[in-house]
Amino acid sequence: MTEATSSDARVTITYCTQCRWLMRAAWVAQELLQTFRTRLGEVALVPGTDGVFRVELVRSPGEEPMLLWDRKAEGGFPEIPPLKKAVRDAVAPDMALGHTDRVASRD
Repeated sequence: MTEATSSDARVTITYCTQCRWLMRAAWVAQELLQTFRTRLGEVALVPGTDGVFRVELVRSPGEEPMLLWDRKAEGGFPEIPPLKKAVRDAVAPDMALGHTDRVASRD
């Protein structure tokens, strides 16, 4: 089975080190990498401060980052099903997410 690749797509998760959110950021990264496999070229964890938890996507080099989640604007942390749907819509619109599609559509 051949899997479509979008190796230029890059997700950046900026997390607050003061708040000790590394494990949460790593879990979000793991969920995205497990779901999208080679459709993402990279998922980067970027240490920050001041309560930051932001998820951004760049589809190709030189492109402006697409903000997928910002804790300060949205409050709290991203739910995984809608986050996966946003990433899928940007990098692999033909990809089925199975049960995640059903959960995201109820929102």
